[in-house]
Amino acid sequence: MPHFPAARRVIVSGLDGHAYPAAVIEVGRLSGPLWCESFGRLTYAPDAPACGPGTIFDLASLTKVIATTSIAMRLVAGKTIALDAPAAQFAPAFTGDERKAISIRHLLTHSSGLPAHARLWETVSGRDAFERAIAQLPLERPPGAQSVYSDPGFMLLGLALEHVGRATLDDMFQPLAAELGEIWYRPAAALIDRIAPTEQDPWRGRLLRGEVHDENAAALGGVAAHAGLFGTAAAVGTFARLVLRTFNESTVLGSPELVRQFATRSQVPNSSRALGWDTMLPTSSCGTRLSPTAIGHTGFTGTSLWIDSERDVYVVFLTNRVHPTRDNNALAALRPNVHDAVIEDLETE
Repeated sequence: MPHFPAARRVIVSGLDGHAYPAAVIEVGRLSGPLWCESFGRLTYAPDAPACGPGTIFDLASLTKVIATTSIAMRLVAGKTIALDAPAAQFAPAFTGDERKAISIRHLLTHSSGLPAHARLWETVSGRDAFERAIAQLPLERPPGAQSVYSDPGFMLLGLALEHVGRATLDDMFQPLAAELGEIWYRPAAALIDRIAPTEQDPWRGRLLRGEVHDENAAALGGVAAHAGLFGTAAAVGTFARLVLRTFNESTVLGSPELVRQFATRSQVPNSSRALGWDTMLPTSSCGTRLSPTAIGHTGFTGTSLWIDSERDVYVVFLTNRVHPTRDNNALAALRPNVHDAVIEDLETE
């Protein structure tokens, strides 16, 4: 197994610089993992438990690609939903003339015109209330004009998928989760000792461990389209290999043609967004050395996944950078260096 010395140095520098207390990386190919290593401790306390390969992280917005985009792919593959169908067709509360033009595709490409963020948890809870509240948010731009990363847009997408699938997101995700391993919405209390804590949360007045960090996801009961999954690096790596396999043959996710459609950059002006996924730019979190066709996503808590089908390589990098506070942004500058170093190590082996 390669030793990845350059990537190790970058990750250790992040530990030393308190970019995160805990980190796990998995690098692999379609054939399997090449390098799996854990770093640090679950908190900054000197006697905190060591991070290990079985450490469970709040995956945050990796939920958008692992769960929600996968569910959307399966519904498209089954012809249960069409990408260009109006979102209002599947979300009954989403009414009004200006919203008629918003499609499932717009929600997946973050080009619906809905705002980037909304503090809905302060006033509403539960699925029906969230759907009504999102329906009342003013659009900030015409649908399809611009991609602006939107959690409310993805929340609405998840609610629409639940209406279509006649099941909750966690129920629809379960068949895929069973293939991936240790990945869940709302992890069981018995797993608490393995879960990396996130923030000392002022809203809930406690350290979050095993409950979703994102406030809107918490107000949705821990099961949401934009956040909510917890999992290990190994489970995310298994998902990455499934995506790589789907580029070559039909899988539970769909056909090679479908995954290429979802991985292709949209026609939205000046956008790097594909369907659910982000794509590689030299300024991306994946650094400068992945192929132009690479797809990936990050999570607010300090997680990321990048998949490069041309190079046949994936990189899972999970941290709890928001512990003890989300104000720690040191990971943003370090993460591209991790990915560049991984490719350097692969090329020099």
